[in-house]
Amino acid sequence: MNDLLFVYGTLLDDDNKYGVYLRDNSKFYSQATVKGKLYDIGEYPGAVFSGGGGLIYGVILQMDDPETALTLLDIYEGFGASQPQPNEFVRVQSEAQTPSGPVNCWIYLYNLSVYGLILIESGRYIK
Repeated sequence: MNDLLFVYGTLLDDDNKYGVYLRDNSKFYSQATVKGKLYDIGEYPGAVFSGGGGLIYGVILQMDDPETALTLLDIYEGFGASQPQPNEFVRVQSEAQTPSGPVNCWIYLYNLSVYGLILIESGRYIK
C-alpha cells in the first residue's frame, strides 16, 4: 500500500487531533504541489482537480502504518461506504510535484459542488 499522503488543510493544524496523530505516526517526506484548485468550505478547505490550471500547496507525509492511518483519516474526512452519501471527500492517488520530481501519493479531494464557494487563489490554506 502506498505510504505517502499529500496534506494541504486542517491536518496541518497543531490543534487538530488527527493532524497530531499524523505528526506522531508519520515522517515529513517533502514540500509538494498538486495541480488543482483549493476552495474555502468554512472551517476547512477542499481541493479539487481542475483542467484550468492552478496549484495546491502542501506537504507529503510518509505514514508509518498507512492502513491504520488511512482508516482513521477516512472517518475524519467522511470517506467510505459507511459515511453519508455522497461522500464529502474522496481519497484518491495522485501525482504530486516535489523539488526532487513527481511522486504518487494519496490525497483527499472535495467531492461536492464548489458552486458558491470561495476560491483560495493562492492555493495555500491559512487558518
